[in-house]
Amino acid sequence: MDFNFTEDIEFLRATVRKFVREQVEPVAMEIEQSDRIPKRIVDLSKELGLFSLGIPEEYGGLGLDMVGKCAIYEELGKTHNGFTTLIGAHTGIGTVGIVDLGNDEQKKKFLPKMASGEWIGAFGLTEPSAGSNAANLKTTAVKKGDKYVINGSKHYITNAVDGHVFTVMAVTDSSKGARGITSFIVEKDTPGFILGAVEQKMGLRGSHSAELFFDNMEVPEENVLGEVGSGYINALKILANGRAGLAARNLGSCVRLLEHSLEYAHEREQFGQKIVDIQAVQHMLAEISMQIEVLRSMTYRVAWMTDQNKRVVKEAAIAKLFASEVYNKVADLALQIHGGIGYMKDYPIERYYRDARITKIYEGTSEIQRNIIASELKRDYANKGL
Repeated sequence: MDFNFTEDIEFLRATVRKFVREQVEPVAMEIEQSDRIPKRIVDLSKELGLFSLGIPEEYGGLGLDMVGKCAIYEELGKTHNGFTTLIGAHTGIGTVGIVDLGNDEQKKKFLPKMASGEWIGAFGLTEPSAGSNAANLKTTAVKKGDKYVINGSKHYITNAVDGHVFTVMAVTDSSKGARGITSFIVEKDTPGFILGAVEQKMGLRGSHSAELFFDNMEVPEENVLGEVGSGYINALKILANGRAGLAARNLGSCVRLLEHSLEYAHEREQFGQKIVDIQAVQHMLAEISMQIEVLRSMTYRVAWMTDQNKRVVKEAAIAKLFASEVYNKVADLALQIHGGIGYMKDYPIERYYRDARITKIYEGTSEIQRNIIASELKRDYANKGL
Protein backbone atom coordinates (compact mmCIF):
# COMPACT_ATOMS: atom_id res chain seq x y z
CA MET A 1 0.00 0.00 0.00
CA ASP A 2 1.31 3.41 -0.99
CA PHE A 3 -0.32 6.45 0.58
CA ASN A 4 2.04 8.98 -0.96
CA PHE A 5 0.18 11.70 -2.81
CA THR A 6 0.96 12.73 -6.38
CA GLU A 7 2.35 16.19 -7.06
CA ASP A 8 -1.06 17.29 -8.34
CA ILE A 9 -2.78 16.15 -5.15
CA GLU A 10 -0.13 17.81 -2.97
CA PHE A 11 -0.62 21.06 -4.88
CA LEU A 12 -4.41 20.88 -4.59
CA ARG A 13 -4.12 19.93 -0.93
CA ALA A 14 -1.94 22.97 -0.21
CA THR A 15 -4.34 25.19 -2.16
CA VAL A 16 -7.34 23.93 -0.19
CA ARG A 17 -5.44 24.30 3.10
CA LYS A 18 -4.69 27.94 2.25
CA PHE A 19 -8.31 28.52 1.21
CA VAL A 20 -9.60 27.01 4.46
CA ARG A 21 -7.30 29.09 6.66
CA GLU A 22 -7.59 32.39 4.82
CA GLN A 23 -11.17 32.36 3.56
CA VAL A 24 -13.38 29.92 5.48
CA GLU A 25 -11.99 30.12 9.02
CA PRO A 26 -12.44 33.92 9.28
CA VAL A 27 -16.19 33.54 8.57
CA ALA A 28 -16.76 30.41 10.68
CA MET A 29 -18.46 32.38 13.45
CA GLU A 30 -20.56 34.22 10.87
CA ILE A 31 -21.74 30.85 9.51
CA GLU A 32 -22.53 29.69 13.02
CA GLN A 33 -24.58 32.77 13.85
CA SER A 34 -26.38 33.23 10.53
CA ASP A 35 -26.83 29.52 9.70
CA ARG A 36 -25.72 30.41 6.19
CA ILE A 37 -22.54 29.89 4.19
CA PRO A 38 -21.59 33.17 2.49
CA LYS A 39 -22.11 33.12 -1.27
CA ARG A 40 -18.55 34.34 -1.74
CA ILE A 41 -17.23 31.18 -0.04
CA VAL A 42 -19.44 28.93 -2.15
CA ASP A 43 -18.36 30.71 -5.34
CA LEU A 44 -14.67 30.38 -4.41
CA SER A 45 -15.25 26.68 -3.71
CA LYS A 46 -16.66 26.27 -7.20
CA GLU A 47 -13.64 28.02 -8.71
CA LEU A 48 -11.31 25.65 -6.84
CA GLY A 49 -13.21 22.65 -8.19
CA LEU A 50 -14.33 21.47 -4.75
CA PHE A 51 -17.73 20.42 -6.10
CA SER A 52 -16.11 18.20 -8.73
CA LEU A 53 -13.65 16.08 -6.73
CA GLY A 54 -14.69 12.58 -7.81
CA ILE A 55 -16.43 13.45 -11.07
CA PRO A 56 -14.48 12.21 -14.13
CA GLU A 57 -12.53 14.78 -16.12
CA GLU A 58 -14.57 14.11 -19.26
CA TYR A 59 -17.57 15.63 -17.46
CA GLY A 60 -15.67 18.63 -16.12
CA GLY A 61 -14.53 17.13 -12.83
CA LEU A 62 -11.14 16.68 -11.20
CA GLY A 63 -11.41 12.89 -11.47
CA LEU A 64 -9.77 12.18 -8.12
CA ASP A 65 -9.53 8.64 -6.83
CA MET A 66 -10.59 7.88 -3.26
CA VAL A 67 -7.14 8.48 -1.77
CA GLY A 68 -7.03 11.86 -3.48
CA LYS A 69 -10.54 12.74 -2.35
CA CYS A 70 -9.66 11.81 1.24
CA ALA A 71 -6.59 14.05 1.12
CA ILE A 72 -8.86 16.99 0.25
CA TYR A 73 -11.59 15.96 2.69
CA GLU A 74 -9.01 15.93 5.48
CA GLU A 75 -8.15 19.55 4.75
CA LEU A 76 -11.83 20.52 4.55
CA GLY A 77 -12.46 18.83 7.89
CA LYS A 78 -10.19 21.40 9.54
CA THR A 79 -12.79 24.14 9.31
CA HIS A 80 -16.50 24.71 9.93
CA ASN A 81 -18.26 21.36 9.64
CA GLY A 82 -21.40 22.89 8.10
CA PHE A 83 -19.37 24.09 5.13
CA THR A 84 -17.54 20.76 4.98
CA THR A 85 -20.86 18.90 4.93
CA LEU A 86 -22.20 20.94 2.01
CA ILE A 87 -19.19 19.88 -0.05
CA GLY A 88 -18.89 16.36 1.35
CA ALA A 89 -22.55 15.40 0.89
CA HIS A 90 -22.49 16.68 -2.69
CA THR A 91 -19.21 15.05 -3.73
CA GLY A 92 -20.01 11.90 -1.75
CA ILE A 93 -23.49 10.41 -1.59
CA GLY A 94 -24.89 13.19 -3.77
CA THR A 95 -22.87 12.33 -6.90
CA VAL A 96 -21.34 8.87 -6.38
CA GLY A 97 -24.49 7.09 -7.54
CA ILE A 98 -24.56 8.87 -10.90
CA VAL A 99 -20.79 8.50 -11.37
CA ASP A 100 -20.75 4.77 -10.59
CA LEU A 101 -24.20 3.63 -11.73
CA GLY A 102 -25.41 6.17 -14.28
CA ASN A 103 -25.58 5.46 -18.00
CA ASP A 104 -23.89 7.67 -20.60
CA GLU A 105 -26.94 9.87 -21.14
CA GLN A 106 -27.44 10.44 -17.40
CA LYS A 107 -23.79 11.30 -16.90
CA LYS A 108 -23.77 13.75 -19.80
CA LYS A 109 -26.92 15.46 -18.56
CA PHE A 110 -26.17 15.79 -14.87
CA LEU A 111 -22.45 15.55 -14.11
CA PRO A 112 -21.12 18.66 -15.90
CA LYS A 113 -23.44 20.98 -13.97
CA MET A 114 -22.80 19.06 -10.75
CA ALA A 115 -19.04 19.37 -11.33
CA SER A 116 -19.32 23.14 -11.71
CA GLY A 117 -21.45 23.43 -8.57
CA GLU A 118 -24.36 24.88 -10.55
CA TRP A 119 -26.38 21.85 -9.49
CA ILE A 120 -25.92 20.55 -5.94
CA GLY A 121 -26.43 16.84 -5.30
CA ALA A 122 -28.33 15.16 -2.45
CA PHE A 123 -29.33 11.65 -1.41
CA GLY A 124 -32.94 10.78 -0.56
CA LEU A 125 -33.21 7.55 1.41
CA THR A 126 -34.29 8.25 5.01
CA GLU A 127 -37.98 8.33 5.90
CA PRO A 128 -39.89 8.51 9.19
CA SER A 129 -40.25 4.70 9.13
CA ALA A 130 -36.99 3.94 7.32
CA GLY A 131 -33.87 5.16 9.05
CA SER A 132 -31.54 2.39 10.14
CA ASN A 133 -34.05 -0.04 8.62
CA ALA A 134 -33.45 1.26 5.11
CA ALA A 135 -35.51 -1.48 3.49
CA ASN A 136 -38.72 -0.29 5.17
CA LEU A 137 -39.46 2.44 2.65
CA LYS A 138 -43.00 3.77 2.19
CA THR A 139 -42.33 6.06 -0.78
CA THR A 140 -43.71 4.37 -3.90
CA ALA A 141 -43.01 4.63 -7.62
CA VAL A 142 -45.72 3.27 -9.92
CA LYS A 143 -44.91 2.83 -13.61
CA LYS A 144 -47.38 4.44 -15.99
CA GLY A 145 -46.34 4.28 -19.62
CA ASP A 146 -42.85 5.69 -19.97
CA LYS A 147 -42.94 7.43 -16.58
CA TYR A 148 -42.97 6.59 -12.88
CA VAL A 149 -45.38 8.35 -10.54
CA ILE A 150 -43.73 8.84 -7.15
CA ASN A 151 -45.59 9.51 -3.89
CA GLY A 152 -44.20 9.69 -0.39
CA SER A 153 -41.78 11.66 1.73
CA LYS A 154 -38.20 11.82 3.00
CA HIS A 155 -36.68 13.58 5.97
CA TYR A 156 -33.29 14.63 7.35
CA ILE A 157 -32.08 15.12 3.77
CA THR A 158 -28.75 16.95 3.74
CA ASN A 159 -28.44 19.63 1.02
CA ALA A 160 -32.22 19.51 0.50
CA VAL A 161 -32.53 23.30 0.50
CA ASP A 162 -29.60 23.96 -1.83
CA GLY A 163 -29.86 20.77 -3.85
CA HIS A 164 -31.09 20.38 -7.41
CA VAL A 165 -30.34 16.72 -8.21
CA PHE A 166 -31.55 14.04 -5.80
CA THR A 167 -30.85 10.30 -5.83
CA VAL A 168 -34.18 9.02 -4.49
CA MET A 169 -35.06 5.48 -3.41
CA ALA A 170 -38.68 4.32 -3.85
CA VAL A 171 -40.60 1.05 -3.79
CA THR A 172 -41.52 -0.23 -7.26
CA ASP A 173 -42.66 -3.70 -6.17
CA SER A 174 -43.77 -4.09 -2.57
CA SER A 175 -44.01 -7.89 -2.90
CA LYS A 176 -40.23 -8.22 -3.28
CA GLY A 177 -39.12 -6.45 -0.10
CA ALA A 178 -35.64 -4.96 -0.41
CA ARG A 179 -35.43 -6.29 -4.00
CA GLY A 180 -38.45 -4.17 -4.92
CA ILE A 181 -36.72 -0.81 -4.36
CA THR A 182 -35.48 1.29 -7.28
CA SER A 183 -33.19 4.34 -7.51
CA PHE A 184 -34.29 7.45 -9.38
CA ILE A 185 -32.60 10.69 -10.37
CA VAL A 186 -35.01 13.47 -9.44
CA GLU A 187 -34.68 17.16 -10.26
CA LYS A 188 -35.93 19.74 -7.80
CA ASP A 189 -38.06 21.61 -10.36
CA THR A 190 -40.10 18.49 -11.21
CA PRO A 191 -43.84 19.14 -10.70
CA GLY A 192 -44.97 17.41 -7.51
CA PHE A 193 -41.59 17.86 -5.78
CA ILE A 194 -42.24 19.76 -2.56
CA LEU A 195 -39.59 21.06 -0.18
CA GLY A 196 -40.85 20.70 3.38
CA ALA A 197 -39.76 22.21 6.67
CA VAL A 198 -36.10 22.98 7.22
CA GLU A 199 -35.00 20.97 10.25
CA GLN A 200 -33.36 22.76 13.18
CA LYS A 201 -30.32 20.76 14.28
CA MET A 202 -27.96 20.69 17.25
CA GLY A 203 -25.00 21.45 14.99
CA LEU A 204 -23.80 21.68 11.39
CA ARG A 205 -25.01 25.25 11.07
CA GLY A 206 -24.99 26.38 7.44
CA SER A 207 -25.69 22.84 6.24
CA HIS A 208 -29.43 22.62 5.70
CA SER A 209 -31.50 19.46 6.06
CA ALA A 210 -35.19 19.34 5.25
CA GLU A 211 -38.19 17.18 4.53
CA LEU A 212 -39.12 16.27 0.97
CA PHE A 213 -42.61 15.42 -0.25
CA PHE A 214 -43.54 13.80 -3.55
CA ASP A 215 -47.12 14.39 -4.68
CA ASN A 216 -47.88 12.42 -7.86
CA MET A 217 -44.44 13.45 -9.10
CA GLU A 218 -43.82 12.09 -12.60
CA VAL A 219 -40.26 11.02 -13.34
CA PRO A 220 -39.29 9.81 -16.83
CA GLU A 221 -38.25 6.20 -17.21
CA GLU A 222 -34.79 7.30 -18.36
CA ASN A 223 -34.16 8.67 -14.84
CA VAL A 224 -34.05 5.17 -13.33
CA LEU A 225 -30.54 4.86 -11.88
CA GLY A 226 -29.12 1.37 -12.39
CA GLU A 227 -31.47 -1.57 -12.75
CA VAL A 228 -35.09 -1.61 -11.61
CA GLY A 229 -35.19 -3.37 -8.24
CA SER A 230 -31.55 -2.69 -7.43
CA GLY A 231 -32.19 0.47 -5.38
CA TYR A 232 -31.50 -1.05 -1.97
CA ILE A 233 -28.18 -2.51 -3.12
CA ASN A 234 -27.38 0.79 -4.83
CA ALA A 235 -28.03 2.67 -1.59
CA LEU A 236 -25.72 0.38 0.37
CA LYS A 237 -22.97 0.77 -2.25
CA ILE A 238 -23.30 4.56 -2.28
CA LEU A 239 -23.20 4.76 1.52
CA ALA A 240 -20.22 2.38 1.75
CA ASN A 241 -18.33 4.39 -0.86
CA GLY A 242 -18.79 7.56 1.16
CA ARG A 243 -17.55 6.17 4.48
CA ALA A 244 -13.84 6.62 3.81
CA GLY A 245 -14.56 10.22 2.85
CA LEU A 246 -16.50 10.84 6.03
CA ALA A 247 -13.68 9.30 8.06
CA ALA A 248 -11.24 11.68 6.35
CA ARG A 249 -13.39 14.70 7.20
CA ASN A 250 -13.51 13.55 10.83
CA LEU A 251 -9.75 13.09 10.74
CA GLY A 252 -9.28 16.69 9.63
CA SER A 253 -11.49 17.95 12.45
CA CYS A 254 -9.47 15.96 14.98
CA VAL A 255 -6.22 17.39 13.63
CA ARG A 256 -7.61 20.92 13.97
CA LEU A 257 -8.74 20.22 17.54
CA LEU A 258 -5.24 19.04 18.39
CA GLU A 259 -3.81 22.25 16.91
CA HIS A 260 -6.21 24.35 18.99
CA SER A 261 -5.38 22.32 22.12
CA LEU A 262 -1.61 22.60 21.68
CA GLU A 263 -1.83 26.33 21.09
CA TYR A 264 -4.00 26.85 24.17
CA ALA A 265 -1.89 24.55 26.36
CA HIS A 266 1.22 26.58 25.51
CA GLU A 267 -0.52 29.84 26.39
CA ARG A 268 -2.59 28.98 29.46
CA GLU A 269 -0.90 29.16 32.87
CA GLN A 270 -2.04 27.48 36.08
CA PHE A 271 -0.14 26.75 39.30
CA GLY A 272 2.75 28.90 38.08
CA GLN A 273 3.38 26.99 34.84
CA LYS A 274 2.07 26.47 31.33
CA ILE A 275 -0.56 23.75 31.40
CA VAL A 276 1.32 21.93 28.62
CA ASP A 277 3.84 21.04 31.35
CA ILE A 278 1.17 19.45 33.56
CA GLN A 279 1.23 15.68 33.16
CA ALA A 280 -2.56 15.28 33.11
CA VAL A 281 -2.77 17.65 30.13
CA GLN A 282 0.19 15.97 28.44
CA HIS A 283 -1.60 12.64 28.68
CA MET A 284 -4.72 14.09 27.05
CA LEU A 285 -2.66 15.55 24.22
CA ALA A 286 -0.85 12.24 23.79
CA GLU A 287 -4.18 10.38 23.65
CA ILE A 288 -5.49 12.74 20.96
CA SER A 289 -2.31 12.31 18.91
CA MET A 290 -2.46 8.52 19.18
CA GLN A 291 -6.10 8.39 18.11
CA ILE A 292 -5.38 10.65 15.13
CA GLU A 293 -2.52 8.49 13.85
CA VAL A 294 -4.53 5.28 14.09
CA LEU A 295 -7.48 6.93 12.35
CA ARG A 296 -5.24 8.29 9.59
CA SER A 297 -3.80 4.84 8.85
CA MET A 298 -7.23 3.24 8.82
CA THR A 299 -8.81 5.93 6.63
CA TYR A 300 -6.20 5.85 3.89
CA ARG A 301 -6.02 2.05 3.93
CA VAL A 302 -9.76 1.86 3.18
CA ALA A 303 -9.39 4.58 0.54
CA TRP A 304 -6.56 2.64 -1.11
CA MET A 305 -8.57 -0.60 -1.01
CA THR A 306 -11.49 1.22 -2.66
CA ASP A 307 -9.21 2.43 -5.45
CA GLN A 308 -7.98 -1.16 -5.94
CA ASN A 309 -11.61 -2.29 -6.38
CA LYS A 310 -11.35 -4.52 -3.33
CA ARG A 311 -14.36 -5.44 -1.23
CA VAL A 312 -14.43 -2.89 1.59
CA VAL A 313 -17.83 -3.46 3.20
CA LYS A 314 -16.36 -4.41 6.56
CA GLU A 315 -13.37 -2.08 6.39
CA ALA A 316 -15.50 0.92 5.39
CA ALA A 317 -17.89 0.26 8.27
CA ILE A 318 -14.95 -0.02 10.69
CA ALA A 319 -13.51 3.25 9.38
CA LYS A 320 -16.82 5.11 9.72
CA LEU A 321 -17.47 3.70 13.18
CA PHE A 322 -13.96 4.32 14.47
CA ALA A 323 -13.78 7.83 12.96
CA SER A 324 -17.00 8.89 14.68
CA GLU A 325 -15.86 7.45 18.01
CA VAL A 326 -12.46 9.15 17.71
CA TYR A 327 -13.94 12.51 16.71
CA ASN A 328 -16.30 12.52 19.69
CA LYS A 329 -13.52 11.48 22.06
CA VAL A 330 -11.08 14.05 20.72
CA ALA A 331 -13.69 16.82 20.92
CA ASP A 332 -14.36 15.88 24.54
CA LEU A 333 -10.65 15.85 25.44
CA ALA A 334 -10.06 19.15 23.64
CA LEU A 335 -12.89 20.74 25.58
CA GLN A 336 -11.46 19.38 28.84
CA ILE A 337 -8.04 20.84 28.02
CA HIS A 338 -9.62 24.23 27.33
CA GLY A 339 -11.74 24.11 30.47
CA GLY A 340 -14.39 26.82 30.81
CA ILE A 341 -13.45 28.70 27.65
CA GLY A 342 -13.99 25.55 25.62
CA TYR A 343 -17.62 25.54 26.73
CA MET A 344 -18.23 29.08 25.46
CA LYS A 345 -19.90 29.68 22.09
CA ASP A 346 -17.42 32.37 21.11
CA TYR A 347 -14.65 29.76 20.89
CA PRO A 348 -14.60 26.98 18.22
CA ILE A 349 -14.21 23.99 20.58
CA GLU A 350 -17.87 24.14 21.62
CA ARG A 351 -18.88 24.07 17.95
CA TYR A 352 -16.75 21.03 17.15
CA TYR A 353 -18.13 19.29 20.23
CA ARG A 354 -21.71 19.67 18.96
CA ASP A 355 -20.86 18.90 15.35
CA ALA A 356 -19.05 15.70 16.30
CA ARG A 357 -22.19 14.10 17.74
CA ILE A 358 -24.01 13.64 14.44
CA THR A 359 -21.19 11.50 13.06
CA LYS A 360 -22.40 8.60 15.20
CA ILE A 361 -25.81 8.85 13.55
CA TYR A 362 -25.83 9.98 9.93
CA GLU A 363 -24.83 7.84 6.94
CA GLY A 364 -25.38 4.77 9.11
CA THR A 365 -25.48 4.79 12.90
CA SER A 366 -22.71 3.30 15.00
CA GLU A 367 -25.02 0.40 15.83
CA ILE A 368 -25.62 -0.31 12.14
CA GLN A 369 -21.88 -0.23 11.48
CA ARG A 370 -21.39 -2.86 14.18
CA ASN A 371 -24.13 -4.95 12.58
CA ILE A 372 -22.36 -4.71 9.21
CA ILE A 373 -19.01 -5.66 10.73
CA ALA A 374 -20.53 -8.65 12.52
CA SER A 375 -22.33 -9.77 9.34
CA GLU A 376 -19.09 -9.56 7.35
CA LEU A 377 -17.27 -11.59 10.01
CA LYS A 378 -19.91 -14.31 9.66
CA ARG A 379 -19.54 -14.18 5.90
CA ASP A 380 -15.75 -14.45 6.10
CA TYR A 381 -16.01 -17.34 8.55
CA ALA A 382 -18.41 -19.23 6.28
CA ASN A 383 -16.34 -18.63 3.14
CA LYS A 384 -13.02 -19.56 4.68
CA GLY A 385 -14.38 -22.38 6.78
CA LEU A 386 -12.48 -21.16 9.83
